[in-house]
Formats: sequence, C-alpha cells, structure tokens
Amino acid sequence: MLFLSFKHSLALLCKIAIKINLSKVASIREEYTLGQLNRVNLMPNPFNQFDAWLNNAYDAKVKEPNAMCVATVNNNGQPSVRMVLLRGFSEKGFVFYTNYLSKKGKAIGKNNKVSILFFWQALQQQIRIEGGCEKVPAQQSTQYFNARPFESRVASAISPQSSVVENRGVIANKFLNELEKVNAKKEIERPKHWGGYIVKPNLFEFWQGRKSRLHDRFQYTKKTNNNWRIDRLAP
Repeated sequence: MLFLSFKHSLALLCKIAIKINLSKVASIREEYTLGQLNRVNLMPNPFNQFDAWLNNAYDAKVKEPNAMCVATVNNNGQPSVRMVLLRGFSEKGFVFYTNYLSKKGKAIGKNNKVSILFFWQALQQQIRIEGGCEKVPAQQSTQYFNARPFESRVASAISPQSSVVENRGVIANKFLNELEKVNAKKEIERPKHWGGYIVKPNLFEFWQGRKSRLHDRFQYTKKTNNNWRIDRLAP
C-alpha cells in the first residue's frame, strides 16, 4: 500500500510539474519590432538577398550565424531535422559536411529533397530554403576535411554516426586509440563514408518578425533560365 501510495504521489507531482511547465510555455510572448521587409528592398536574386542577410548577422555578432536546420524524409515518409553548419554557398547551392552513413545521409540517399532553415533570433529573421541535395565532388570533400582541426578529423573517421552505441566510453576509447595511432604523423585520410552535400534551391522564403504577429514573408520560386518569381505570403 505504501508503495502504491508513493507511486500515486509521484505521478501526481509529475502531472503538477507538467502543468506548471505548460503554463510557463504558454506565457512566453515576445513582440517582434526590430525590422521590416518590403518588396522594394528585396534583391531580384535570392542568393544575393541571403548573402546580405548573412553579412548582417555576422555584423550583428549573431553566434554561429551559419548554423542551420536540415530536414530530410526517409523512405517511410518520416521527416527528421537536425542542426548542422553551413560551410560554403554560391549560386550553385549550400554546402554542409557529414557522415554519408548517418541517418540524414541514408535519408538523402533514398529521397534527395531537403529543406534547410536559418533562424537568427537576435535579428528576428529566418530563411527557409527547399531543394534537391547531392554529394559534392570527392576532391572538394577531401580539401575541406584536410582543413579541419586534426582531432575533429579523427572523430569523423571513427564515429559510426547515428548508430546505437553501448555508452560514451566505447566512442571515447575508439577515439583515443585512433588518436594514438595517427598522432605521430599528424595525418589521417578522409574516410570514404564522410563528405559534403550541396543543397540546390528551388525555393527561398525570407521572414522578418513584425509586431502583432503580422510578419513580413517573401517567397522566391525558381522559374526557367534561373529567374525567380517573388511573392508576398500572408503571415
């Protein structure tokens, strides 16, 4: 009886805690008043618009302005999203690096349609991008891999990213063993399972937070001959 009473009390406390947390979440409300976005200020090319906003984020000292969410969908239709770092962009697309055998790598192998998202809370701005994704040339992946910090290269080589492991010690020991093996020559080859992807956009959306949730949203949709149609979206 005491055990049942304890379990009942614990369950009751958990319910109370959840209600308190939900109350806190519901009460969070911030007005977006830092800027506005008008058609007259938009550049015809979304890559130029992205470049301008990214530079503004750097100038505003946004922490890791190159951090972006990458959303993929597996062959069962299940979406997944995670944070990665943008490591290059041009009018060809947006580049990031990862393990090809990771969850996202396997998903891209089955369905190369992805979406990426940048959110800069300090500027009350976000950029959403959709497009197809493919591997960058091996030479480009090797060049970037060799430019990374040495221990980061070792970590990428030994980690079976997204795989189930018994505990952190398994990975830590594997890392230390590999580090000891290659430390003398300070060289490690890029593993074939690691490299870059490039996202080639067919849609951009630029979002600027506004007061009363009447946000400014403009969508660029790719047309023929690398032209882009610009539409304002309802907030």
